[in-house]
Amino acid sequence: MAEIKDPENTILIELKDGTVTIELLPDVAPKHSERMKELARAGAYDNVAFHRVIDGFMAQTGDVEHGDMEDGFNLRRAGTGGSDLPDLPAEFSRLPHDRGTLGAARSQNPNSANSQFFINFKDNHFLNGQYTVYGRVIEGMEHVDAITRGEPPATPDRMISVKVAADA
Repeated sequence: MAEIKDPENTILIELKDGTVTIELLPDVAPKHSERMKELARAGAYDNVAFHRVIDGFMAQTGDVEHGDMEDGFNLRRAGTGGSDLPDLPAEFSRLPHDRGTLGAARSQNPNSANSQFFINFKDNHFLNGQYTVYGRVIEGMEHVDAITRGEPPATPDRMISVKVAADA
């Protein structure tokens, strides 16, 4: 089991194959880290589909508006929604988009991130300075690697539950 140094800034995502432990980076991206904890604590990420999973690139999820596979799920619209909270300003840093890092998904507008995020399958340094990095997988990357591929996947995987480690 991963050593959790800061339970208040650690996210536990339950996938079909096991738990993915993510260390948030509030010192680098405080608003994005806070948003993820707020949505996790509200249960908003539970049962949300991985709607865009590109082999050798990344797995995207977090559309709490259209991606909840238990409530109003719409595979065609998954990836177009967010939460009821306001969009977040970009929090770019010098942290690279390495394998296992968490990036904030957004539209063309750099200040449009809301609830969606992606986990990099490999180093994707072409994204550096363009998307906010606000976390990294510290355990369970093999479970991320096992997520069903597709844009969208025919039968998408989901985040079964998402919790802040301090609350688990």
